[in-house]
Amino acid sequence: MTMTTPSQFIESAAHSARLAIDQIDHAAHQADDRLAEKAHQAMNTAKPVIERLTEEAESMARRGLDSARDASRQLRERAAHASDSTVSYIKDEPVKAMLIAAATGAALVTVISLLSRSRHRD
Repeated sequence: MTMTTPSQFIESAAHSARLAIDQIDHAAHQADDRLAEKAHQAMNTAKPVIERLTEEAESMARRGLDSARDASRQLRERAAHASDSTVSYIKDEPVKAMLIAAATGAALVTVISLLSRSRHRD
């Protein structure tokens, strides 16, 4: 039976510790490589989804802008039609148009006067 000396024991323990550290380091590198590969796979999987969502968002934005332009155009057309109708009515019925304008003005003055009185009372 061979006896180990304390220095041999320490040397053997140090050697075992170096081997364990090397194994842990190797395992850590393998885990890091696997994690990097999984992250790369996740990015490759997510990229088409993100691109599709981006395209859909752009399409929705374009449709929204087109709708806003159409609504604006329709509103301008209605305003132009109302203006033309008003001018035509004034040309056809100038006396009635003037009486309507005067009555509307009088009504507005009355409403403003009533509102201003109620504010002064408060």
